[in-house]
Amino acid sequence: MGSETMGRVLTEATIENLKDLWDAERGMLPPEKVRRITVPDALVDTGATLLSLPTRLIRQLGLTPRRTRTVISSTGPAEATLYDPVRLTIQDRDCTADVMEVPDDVPVLIGQLPLENLDLVVDLRARRLTGNPAHGGEQVFELY
Repeated sequence: MGSETMGRVLTEATIENLKDLWDAERGMLPPEKVRRITVPDALVDTGATLLSLPTRLIRQLGLTPRRTRTVISSTGPAEATLYDPVRLTIQDRDCTADVMEVPDDVPVLIGQLPLENLDLVVDLRARRLTGNPAHGGEQVFELY
């Protein structure tokens, strides 16, 4: 194992088009037509803020662009497009997450905001996501 893979935590993630889910709930779209993808190897990136998806997956999900924002990455400042939120499911926990576009050569990145919403933390020793031990491993929302 090379040093570039040290500490990398990968997780399975299901990402669904939220508008499709709402349409299915209202009976305007058959449930099997909801656009969704399951990614077996999303990269947990606690240095990132949002859920980042490669362009090809954004197209596959049919997401609508919302706005452009300045982002800072390892290559310096750049512009990135933010898209409509999606439903993100990891380990039977789900949350709504804004989506930031990344190039197709970048993996799906699970940033800090969705991790906090899902109440998941990185167990570096086991190299996996686990329920927040401060909450007994259960998904808990702190109100204060």
